[in-house]
Amino acid sequence: MSQGARRWLFLFALIALTGLTLALSMWVGARTIDLSEVWRVMRHPDGSEEAYIVTEMRAPRALLALLVGAALGVAGALIQALTRNPLADTGILGVGAGSSFAVVVGVAFFGMNSLSQYLWFSFTGAVTVTVVVYALGSVGSLGATPVRLTLVGVALGALLAGFTSAITMLHPNSFDDLLRWSAGSLAGRGWSTLEVVWIPIAVGLALALVAGRPLNAVALGDDVAKSLGAGVVRTRVLVIVAVTLLAGTAAAAAGPIGFVGLMVPHVVRWFTGPDQRWIIPFSALGAALLLLASDVVGRVVLAPKELEVGIVTAFIGAPVLIALARRKNVSAL
Repeated sequence: MSQGARRWLFLFALIALTGLTLALSMWVGARTIDLSEVWRVMRHPDGSEEAYIVTEMRAPRALLALLVGAALGVAGALIQALTRNPLADTGILGVGAGSSFAVVVGVAFFGMNSLSQYLWFSFTGAVTVTVVVYALGSVGSLGATPVRLTLVGVALGALLAGFTSAITMLHPNSFDDLLRWSAGSLAGRGWSTLEVVWIPIAVGLALALVAGRPLNAVALGDDVAKSLGAGVVRTRVLVIVAVTLLAGTAAAAAGPIGFVGLMVPHVVRWFTGPDQRWIIPFSALGAALLLLASDVVGRVVLAPKELEVGIVTAFIGAPVLIALARRKNVSAL
């Protein structure tokens, strides 16, 4: 089968599976509602309990899962391309650590107790840490090389993780409400959360698509990229801004969710090849499907209780990561 045919087949499979999983997410939960009833209340919402469950609880949660999944998948693909490291994810720039640290500071010292407050603190932390990482990585004549950005990001992330643990231990009673967020959760998110996060995620996805073509050149090395006319510095800044918007907003909305941005681009590259113009949109679709499916599994595996989506993705991602490590040739960037 040709590369083009494989891409189209993969696209149709992703779309079909996403539609099926979206229907399942409307149907299953602590209370199962017949699909015919789901269809009825979505077309003609009334004041019934079923209509409230479907339109005010499950629908925004499913859409948020699609948005957050797409953001994490694309952010992971961008980081892997930028650092030329096939096992990199957004944590390599300290984005997740920055989000967590800011939320913990807000809870411990500013009395935050609502999701809307978490959102803004988390996003501010992600942006601040990314700016600091890029500023420190740019010091010197070599500028912000992938290796320097990686080293600074990992070091700063480890430092912030230590501060986060220390603050949490000093104020244990303040963090009961933060447990779900720190595990990676979509529970309790409504339309108000979607209204806040869809714009920065949409902007981040648009910037990622723009960066696809120059990233192909940057992946060949700085000297080759410059000879091909690609703006290396401009591309790096564009990618870092996109990653900050995507990963920061995703962490703010759902907490730190691991493995999605790491494993989805690998699976995508098996079907699309190393071209970032294909990897980026396919990573968005694949990661959206993965997170939505993980949320559905988390709702039914311990019903009527729920397993947080971040825990489900960890159960899925760990064996996939081991399988990737055992491959003789990790998928090419």
